[in-house]
Amino acid sequence: MKADIHVVKADERHISGIAKVCTDAYWATYGDSYPEDYIRRIVEEFYHTDRISKEVVVSNRYWGGYFVAVENDEVIGAGGGGMIGKTAGEIFVLYLDPDRRNEGIGSKLLNIITNQQKEFGAKEQWVSVKRGNQKGIPFYEARGFTFKNEKPGYWDKTYTSLRYHRFI
Repeated sequence: MKADIHVVKADERHISGIAKVCTDAYWATYGDSYPEDYIRRIVEEFYHTDRISKEVVVSNRYWGGYFVAVENDEVIGAGGGGMIGKTAGEIFVLYLDPDRRNEGIGSKLLNIITNQQKEFGAKEQWVSVKRGNQKGIPFYEARGFTFKNEKPGYWDKTYTSLRYHRFI
């Protein structure tokens, strides 16, 4: 029997769990569609414990900090976002343990990030999803996000990001 899943603001206890879940989910999401060296570079840049340890202690309008879904003291999901304008928020990261999809964990994380952004004054929300991400695109579309445009990827301009939007 599974224990209750709690979604909480991340702290130092969650750093290695955030790194693991984001790394595992990134590989599961893009392992078949992007070169291994590209995935390795992204993971090394964004999901190493030194960077996450700095991002866990920060919480402001521009980076609201990480939130984690925890079950039995294990991080099974992580996400975070921030404000990109006076009334516009963005989801910057949202990943789950690849074996725990379709349990409502992503929705719980999205909801808590959305509530934080509403407290910051957000009336709309954005997310960038890499082209071909057949895990993320249906998730966001099912939660009211609609495709708006394409743009070069944030980190590597050779890959295309799809911009999705919703009013909140």
